[in-house]
Amino acid sequence: MTQQKPEAGHDKLSDTAEEKVNVMYDMTLKWAQQLEQSRIIEYAELLYHPWSLIWRNVLAGMARGVGIAIGFTFFAATIIYILQILGALNLPIIGDYIADIVRIVQRQLELKTF
Repeated sequence: MTQQKPEAGHDKLSDTAEEKVNVMYDMTLKWAQQLEQSRIIEYAELLYHPWSLIWRNVLAGMARGVGIAIGFTFFAATIIYILQILGALNLPIIGDYIADIVRIVQRQLELKTF
């Protein structure tokens, strides 16, 4: 009895088809993992609850507003402090200009009593 050998071309076709299936499986698996990491399901569920979405956005907006107010306060206080130090140095032209700015700011702060 002679044993028949499979054709060489048939082997190559099955190998390439198997490789393509493996590549597609790997790509699908990576895509599923990326979707899971991006939490797109949680976002989709949030779209079905609009009041929850609105509430979260209101809280986020208030937090940003408070953060901006605090940051601007520290920034303005630092600038005024530096200007006062430069004004105390009595630099010829710059010192007078800075002293005027400091006086204007202090006058504005005194006028606004809350």
